[in-house]
Amino acid sequence: MSELHPLTDANTYVSVILPMAVPKPYTYSVPEEWVSKVQVGVRVEVQFGPKRQYAALVLEVLTEAPAHKTKAILSVIDDTPIIWAKQLRFWQWVGQYYCCTLGEVMHAALPANLKLASETTITLSPLFDGDILELEDKEYLIAEALTIQHELTLEQVRDILGIKTIYPLIRDMLDKRLIYLKEDLKEKFQPKTIACVRLYEPYASQPETLELAFEKISKANRQVEALMAYLQLARGKDYVRREDLFKMAKVDSSVTQAMDKKGILETYQREVSRVAGYEDEVVEADILSTQQERAIAEIHTQFAEKNVLLLQGVTGSGKTRVYIELIREAINRGEQVLYLLPEIALTTQIISRLQKVFGDQVDVYHSRLNNNERVEIWNRVKEGKALVLGARSALFLPYQNLKLVIVDEEHDPSFKQQDPNPRYHGRDAGIYLAQLFDAKVLLGTATPSVESFYNTQAGKYGLVKMEERFGGLQLPEVEIVDLKKAMRAGTMQSHFSVPLINEMKATIDRGEQVILFQNRRGYAPVYKCSTCNWTCECIHCDVSLTYHKGQNNLKCHYCGYQTQLPKECPACGGKQLIVQGFGTEKIEDELKIFLPEAKIGRMDLDTVRSKNAHAKIINDFEEGRLNVLVGTQMVTKGLDFDKVGLVGVLSADQLLQFPDFRAGERAFQLMLQVAGRAGRKHKRGKVIIQSHNVSNPVIKEVLDGDFRAFYNREIMERQEFFYPPFYRLIRITLKHKKPEVINAAAQKYGNFLKAKLGDRLRGPAVPYVGRVRSYFLLDFLVKLERNPKLIASTKDLIAAAEHFLLQEEGYSTVKIAVDVDPM
Repeated sequence: MSELHPLTDANTYVSVILPMAVPKPYTYSVPEEWVSKVQVGVRVEVQFGPKRQYAALVLEVLTEAPAHKTKAILSVIDDTPIIWAKQLRFWQWVGQYYCCTLGEVMHAALPANLKLASETTITLSPLFDGDILELEDKEYLIAEALTIQHELTLEQVRDILGIKTIYPLIRDMLDKRLIYLKEDLKEKFQPKTIACVRLYEPYASQPETLELAFEKISKANRQVEALMAYLQLARGKDYVRREDLFKMAKVDSSVTQAMDKKGILETYQREVSRVAGYEDEVVEADILSTQQERAIAEIHTQFAEKNVLLLQGVTGSGKTRVYIELIREAINRGEQVLYLLPEIALTTQIISRLQKVFGDQVDVYHSRLNNNERVEIWNRVKEGKALVLGARSALFLPYQNLKLVIVDEEHDPSFKQQDPNPRYHGRDAGIYLAQLFDAKVLLGTATPSVESFYNTQAGKYGLVKMEERFGGLQLPEVEIVDLKKAMRAGTMQSHFSVPLINEMKATIDRGEQVILFQNRRGYAPVYKCSTCNWTCECIHCDVSLTYHKGQNNLKCHYCGYQTQLPKECPACGGKQLIVQGFGTEKIEDELKIFLPEAKIGRMDLDTVRSKNAHAKIINDFEEGRLNVLVGTQMVTKGLDFDKVGLVGVLSADQLLQFPDFRAGERAFQLMLQVAGRAGRKHKRGKVIIQSHNVSNPVIKEVLDGDFRAFYNREIMERQEFFYPPFYRLIRITLKHKKPEVINAAAQKYGNFLKAKLGDRLRGPAVPYVGRVRSYFLLDFLVKLERNPKLIASTKDLIAAAEHFLLQEEGYSTVKIAVDVDPM
């Protein structure tokens, strides 16, 4: 394949980013035929390595020849840039700040359909129902080959067509949805459909025959009303949604089913785009309360002086309504707005509220979209789409005129990307992105992160508070139950204290709902032998397997390994195998004993795996089909229910005992957030927190709802022990499958860094879980004073240490992960 890329001397060169972890951009020459088309931000087809082709992104157009001989680009894929210069600057900052390559940033940023490579596999679109004979010649050849072979690599496409440059053709076929990447089908892509109704023939094409239809149903008043409503809704429309018919005629599916049997009204599924326009009517936002008007006025005043502002509002204070007003003002000025959410799947209600107000001006961007949908939204944002709601990946979209970034629940650790690179923090990266556009940033939360609140106290950020619940409702009453006393007294009923059981029964009797929070999924986290104390552990990770009763198996929550329950102890042969501890599945199971009449639902990672499962659980609870919702921290995020009278935290100690300097902060935030779900609309709610250690200061601060007391105590401890916000942290993790190799590698690596960093380097140390997916782990922690030069030089030193170690004989297979500002 080398003949595709002759070594040339040319007057124009391009520095490109390849979608892989190469240390720096790579330079190619530009043949004369492509010079007029090449520009920053377009993709070019290049060969990298002996045989592989990639869609690389032009970072810079050069006129000066590099010191080395260059290969020529194969083609220019795009007519116009797919990304703007400011996004490229943002990518460069992410790569530099979070210690990763530009290629890794590109890989995370671009939708898969924009990252073509010779090993990419394509298949005929499952939605393509056209005549392939009507396609253009090259498209026809590929489509015909796909009907025979079902899937092709891009290298095979090149061979079929007998041409060098195929990426522009592949781009066009993807845009036309003639083909899909195979990954779309791996994601079990299903087109989105909605239930619609339409007239059977002859009524559909011959309106004069409708009299016969009315005669057929003349004795069924509800069917007559449904048909009249359909005719009204169908005027000037391509289709009528079944839900709209139900609302207008005040009927249900039994009526449409009866009409279907009579051959009058047919129910069918209509495919719609997931990013199609909002179809319901847009409504006016609620009237602003006095507190909301005051907050908006303060925000405007402080934005005149500060670029970043923290909006600290208690749960239920109406922060979302404030966001809506600020978004409306920005859109009216012709500006773009980015609304960042910690986890898009957990924020159904917020999305619905914004769509009701802004309708078609909203696009939602997240990981559950298929590749084609992501490209659609990418292009719409590039063209100036007004409002984007998204998880952290929405930061990489090609904004033109971004002027407002809202980071909702800014404290949430889900904003931090853990693995793989780039390990960026959505909130912090969002603040830098806003700087590039001279945009304002609003951080919103009821429980600010220690770092963000510190920045308000240091004068770096502005601060606006909303301390009252909307409508003047009181914050919930909080009661602490001492589990030690309850156990000594013998009053516990399984994992429930008497006050919690009694309050749950009383709440349900009043027609209200209950949320129970337990931050551990599965049935029980430990399966052990009561004779010799053996515990069943994962074969790949140093953790015990969790028992899942529904699947009747043991599962590792780190690597996904599953196994059947052993019938006897492999260590001593004993038959007395028991479960220990409790997770959400066990809580759900045991509640049926104490609340036999209650309808109980569960929301955790096991129950929301499918695309629509989370929304269904939310809807069931919202519409009163469930009395009790048991869940992990999912129940703390983005939920606003009318009838929740009681929230129970079953084990506060699990949150507080985690070996992490942020454990107290996370426990305080989670408990206060979940407490805020109680009494949201019409009356004051109640919160019951069960704990073995009621003297823990965090428990008292939650009881009092006292963020300031929590912050003052926490900030003193952080300063004393050299933690953020006073020091910057970089965690370095070494991984290898052989313990002797990882230990020796850590010694060499540590010695290299220690020579320059001294006491700023801590470790190596075995992390909380010392082996994951068969890799043994060792951690180093670097603590640095807030000195930009020191931090930059340390990052260079870390890169040099990695190069040093991987060049040493026997250590080339050691994996090194660098995490800047770990969470």
